[in-house]
This record gives sequence, structure tokens and C-alpha cells, in this order.
Amino acid sequence: MIGTKVEKALNDQIREELYSAYLYLQMSAWFTTIDLHGFANWMRVQCQEEMVHASIFFDHVLTRNGSAVLQAISAPPAKWDSPLAAIEAALKHEQHITACIYKLVDVANANRDYAATAMLQWFITEQVEEEANADGIIRKLKLIGSDKGGMYLLDRELGTRVFTPPAVAAAGAAPPAPGA
Repeated sequence: MIGTKVEKALNDQIREELYSAYLYLQMSAWFTTIDLHGFANWMRVQCQEEMVHASIFFDHVLTRNGSAVLQAISAPPAKWDSPLAAIEAALKHEQHITACIYKLVDVANANRDYAATAMLQWFITEQVEEEANADGIIRKLKLIGSDKGGMYLLDRELGTRVFTPPAVAAAGAAPPAPGA
């Protein structure tokens, strides 16, 4: 059974992950409006990943006989000054999420919740990847500068990204069936 403090922290993280999905979906919409459909695709895939992350936390709480309580999600910004500014905002957001995951680990450890600690290890590794991906796009955008051909090629590259559910989600973190 999950403790009250860990349950609350995980419910807060569900909100963070859903906000992340909301933010990336909004970024996808913005990139579409400026005709960068590859960037829009990349953000749409990012949105899908964040929904899976929220589901993992949600299922973890339920599997441990806790209460998953959805919270209000703030509206994200709707515009950015440039593609670079949008991706920099995404990196800053991922750094925020990394800090949230670290705080969750601290709460789990302080409450001797080893099941939560084990689950959170995957997220620690995932956040390294999330930050590296955003940083890589930023580096390319800075290299490209105002070169329209370079922007076209990067947009085309980002358009090839496809959503692949993480193994941790595919392994089945779903709660037990009623009456089981």
C-alpha cells in the first residue's frame, strides 16, 4: 500500500506530466501555424510520450491501492518568438520536470517507499534523454542560424520521428482487475 505523502507527490507529478503533454500539443499547434510541420510532428510525439508518463504514474498509484486524483492543468503559452525560443522553452520545461522527479525520489526515499524508488529510476534515465534531445535540437538551430535550407532539412528530419511506447509502459503497469 502506498503512503499518503508519496501518493500526494505522485498525484502532483501526474499533473506535471499532463501539463507537459498540454504544452507540447500547444507547441505542435504553433509550429503548424508557422508551416514547420516536422517540428509540429516532433512535438506531437513528445505530447504522446508525456501522456504515457502520466499514465505510468497514474497506474502506479492505483496498483498500490492509492487514489489517483487528477488536478487542474494551467494553460500553456500559445506563441513563441522563434523556433529556437520554443525549443529552449521545451528544454527549460524538461529541466523543471527533472527537478520534480528528483524531489519525488527524495519523498520516496524519506518514506522508505522502495517500489516508488524503483519505478522512478526509469524516469531519471528518461529525463537525461529528454534534456539531451531538446539540447540537440537547440544546437542544430543555432548552427543553422537564419539559413532557410538548413531549417528545411531540420524540419524534414524532425518530421520522421514516430511514437514508440516505452518498454516500461508496454510491460503493463496497469492496476489489478476489480475483484482480483
